[in-house]
Amino acid sequence: MSVLDALEAGPASLAQLVKITGLARPTAHRLAVALERHRMVTRDSQGRFVLGPRLGELSIATGEDRLLAAATPVLAQLRDLTGESAQLYRRQGDVRVCVAAAERASGLRDTVPVGSELPMNAGSAAQVLLAWEDTDRIRRSLRGAHFTAQSLTQVRRRRWAQSVGEREQGVASVSAPISGPGGRVVAAVSVSGPIERLTRSPGRLHAKAVTAAAEKITEALHNHEAA
Repeated sequence: MSVLDALEAGPASLAQLVKITGLARPTAHRLAVALERHRMVTRDSQGRFVLGPRLGELSIATGEDRLLAAATPVLAQLRDLTGESAQLYRRQGDVRVCVAAAERASGLRDTVPVGSELPMNAGSAAQVLLAWEDTDRIRRSLRGAHFTAQSLTQVRRRRWAQSVGEREQGVASVSAPISGPGGRVVAAVSVSGPIERLTRSPGRLHAKAVTAAAEKITEALHNHEAA
């Protein structure tokens, strides 16, 4: 833990690890290499020790458990209120993943199976997950996207997004951001269905319900952290 705590501030050489932790050089080296084998620590291009990818994977798993616990009942309520399928998306690299869903029981619906990987260049959930990213990442993601930088500015201002036929012809959707305890957007909650029901302005119908659902999930996450 001393080694991991030391690397929280950024990359460190073995000599820097020894200085920060107060460990003997052989001990610091042995622990760092052991952590490296388990991907808790890795090396940068200069050979310095840095926090490894396994920590991020564990963090996502922990956060997702809390997120799913908070979101599952809210998705069912959102589905019942709007009469449309509701989904929860998280970003993973260059795709967004459906991590939970509450499907409309019958009739024409937009079904997105849990585990589905969808692109980040189309759809209201993609807009929401991208809108609060840093400028460089937004610029890269807009190449080939079905929406513009101006669209994302509107998403940040009103805190919801809509799409009509972006991801799939004949499908419309509305999404809103869910924020973690640090204020960072960690997920998007959505409703989706055929344009015939949602119209070409789906936000007019469902933005209020979707943003209320997102706020309810966000509040649950913050309350869990406070507890």
